[in-house]
Amino acid sequence: MATLICGSLAFDTIMSFEGRFAEQILPDQLHILNVSFLVPALRRDYGGCAGNIAYAMRLLGGQPLPMATLGNDGGDYLERLRQLGIGTDFVRQIDDTYTAQAMIMTDRDNNQITAFHPGAMMQAHRTAVSARADVRLGIVAPDGRDAMLQHAEQFHAAGIPFVFDPGQGLPMFDGRELAHFVELASWVTVNDYEGRMLCERMGVEPAELSRRVRGLVVTLGGAGCELWEDGRKTHVPAVQPEAVVDPTGCGDAWRGALLHGLEQGWPLARCAALGNRLGALKIASRGPQNYQIDPVTLALAGG
Repeated sequence: MATLICGSLAFDTIMSFEGRFAEQILPDQLHILNVSFLVPALRRDYGGCAGNIAYAMRLLGGQPLPMATLGNDGGDYLERLRQLGIGTDFVRQIDDTYTAQAMIMTDRDNNQITAFHPGAMMQAHRTAVSARADVRLGIVAPDGRDAMLQHAEQFHAAGIPFVFDPGQGLPMFDGRELAHFVELASWVTVNDYEGRMLCERMGVEPAELSRRVRGLVVTLGGAGCELWEDGRKTHVPAVQPEAVVDPTGCGDAWRGALLHGLEQGWPLARCAALGNRLGALKIASRGPQNYQIDPVTLALAGG
């Protein structure tokens, strides 16, 4: 069984600011904001939500199929996916643009400021979801606007249940469009900030939203996550990490575990518990795709 992961492939340029953003950005001076941050540490990683989710699923023993678009500088990324054993059937490479680029700056409290250049991601709608015998599950993760709209419709038309994960793409859609995504989806996953924005734009409370899907998951970072099923809320506690090194990609690692569990037909709470554990492993490692699975996590995943 394979899972189709619609989202971005990107290069992440990750910078570490040794101070606190809150000490540099004055609330009463936002109208004339002009700040500069010294970032002694800088590195470039493979990233993008489709790549990060696929990496997590592959570590857990799954068969992820990212559906994403690379630019003319994406040859190394394509080869990396193949070396990891991740299928590239639905990865398209565009010659006249760059691969998506995320510039992420993290302060000492793990707050982040991100600038994102979409590049080839804006052509992601050129690849369509269609029924395939081995694809039984999918996710619509942050991507080009047209791609997210079309891939949700295509999953539904193909009879493939999918997770709607709007992420940082959520502000692109109004309440009517978000309600339609929810109508088509089987599950919705958001962090706490995105959850508040989603409910506000749709004009609903989480309990009501959860009655429209099989499950709503709200991740809470170091506080674990909330599961909403048929109007009822359950809290799944966090797993204490060995170290807090880099939060980049933690949400995607969590979603990889969610999809792995859904593939197995697990209850949502068991999926979430594995997600919390994988997120704790990821945050102890720099970069979104550099962590490894320990034997305990692999055993919990059924591998």
